[in-house]
Amino acid sequence: MTTIDDFLKAPNLRELLDELENAWQEEQRRRHQFWAEVDEGKKAEFILGEIIYHSPVYGRHWKASTRITRRLIPYIYDNHLGEVGYEKVMVRLTRNDYEPDICFWNQEKSVQFEPKQSAFPPPDFVVEILSDSTKERDYGIKMTDYALHGVREYWIVDVEHETVEQYLLDGNAIQLAQKLKDGVLESEVISGFRMRIKEIFTES
Repeated sequence: MTTIDDFLKAPNLRELLDELENAWQEEQRRRHQFWAEVDEGKKAEFILGEIIYHSPVYGRHWKASTRITRRLIPYIYDNHLGEVGYEKVMVRLTRNDYEPDICFWNQEKSVQFEPKQSAFPPPDFVVEILSDSTKERDYGIKMTDYALHGVREYWIVDVEHETVEQYLLDGNAIQLAQKLKDGVLESEVISGFRMRIKEIFTES
C-alpha cells in the first residue's frame, strides 16, 4: 500500500500531485452529476467514483430491517432522542454518498435538519444488513469511512447466519465489541435501546 511518505519521497511529487488533483476533479464532476440525476425511486450510492445501484433485496433482508425499525423508531421518538433514517436516506461524507439500511442522528444534530434537505451528515449509529453484493463494502470502505466521520456505533446484520456484530468507535477506527447469535444486544449510543437477537430474524 502506498503511503504519504512514499509520495513525499518521490522525485516526481509535483507530477503525482497534479494527477491526483485531476482525478479528484473528475470524480467530483461525476459525483455532482450523480446528485443531479439520482432517481428517488432507486437505491443508489456513490462510492470511490462509481455509482452503485442496488438490486431488489431478498425477503429475509427487508424483514430483518423492518423488525429493527419497528422497535427502534417508536423508542427514538417516544423518548425524543433524535431522528431515524432508513433505505432511501442519503448520507453525504467527504468523498462518498451512502444510503444505509438504518441510521440514527441524535437530537443535537437532527434539530438542524431542513424540511427539503436531501442529503444528511454522518449519523451516530448505522445498521447495514449484509447481502452478497454489499458484503465487501459493508466490511471495507463503509466501515473505514464511517469511522473517519465519527459514526460511533455500527451493527452488521448477517441474515444468512443469523448473527449481529456490534462495532464501536475507538479513535479513528471501528472495533468489534461483540458478535451475537443469541441473547440481547444493547446499543451503546442509543441509551436504553436493546433487542433480542432472535427477534431480528424470527417473528416474535
